Amino acid sequence: MKAKVTIYHNPRCSKSRETLALLREHGVEPDVIEYLETPPDAAALRRLVRQLGIKAHELLRTREAEYKAAGLDRPGVTDAQAIAAMVEHPILIERPIVVVKDRAALGRPPEAVLKLL
Repeated sequence: MKAKVTIYHNPRCSKSRETLALLREHGVEPDVIEYLETPPDAAALRRLVRQLGIKAHELLRTREAEYKAAGLDRPGVTDAQAIAAMVEHPILIERPIVVVKDRAALGRPPEAVLKLL
C-alpha cells in the first residue's frame, strides 16, 4: 500500500505547479489542498512546522505585504505569533508543502520533495 501524499498547493504559484507536476511524473496522485481556499488551522500549521523541522518563522513568505504589515519583520517574533499570522493571512505560508506520513518537505526547489517518496 502506497503512503498517502498531500500537497499544500497554490495553483497561481509556478513552483507549486512544478512540484505537483513532478509528483505526478513519479506516479503520485496527491491529495491537493488549495490552502488559500481551505487554510490550515493553528494545530495543522504547528504539525507542518514540526514535520518540516523548521521554526514557524521560516515558513513565512517575507515578501508579502502582510508580512511587514503584521510586524513580522521585527526581531523576536515568536512561533506562536508567526502561526497566528499564517492562520489570519494564509498568503504568508510558503508553498508548496508536501507531506508523506510524518515527514514534510518544501518544494523549493520542486525536486526537494522527492526525498519523501
